[in-house]
Amino acid sequence: MTKLTQKNVKFDWGEKAESVFQLLKQKLCIAPILALPKGSENFVVYRDASHKGLGAVLMQKEKVIAYASRQLKYKVRCVHRSQEFATHSRSEGSEYETTMLVKVVERL
Repeated sequence: MTKLTQKNVKFDWGEKAESVFQLLKQKLCIAPILALPKGSENFVVYRDASHKGLGAVLMQKEKVIAYASRQLKYKVRCVHRSQEFATHSRSEGSEYETTMLVKVVERL
């Protein structure tokens, strides 16, 4: 599936890609992947954001407890992109990313 996202490669979502996607979805949602939290200590949140979407993974002792993602609406993407171009700095844009990711983490 990673080949579909490479430059100069035509995006062709065929039966094979759909089959792999469905299998991946199934594997990510079964018990061995998701663990129940043990106690209330040592949680880690990994996050990422782009102008198209946000994502977060809640982990404890290297086990995935929950994950969430959100696609940004077109209007929000445009505001974010214009802010990014105006500042020319990823560090200044990180405040926006953090604010938006808090919303994703709240769903966890």
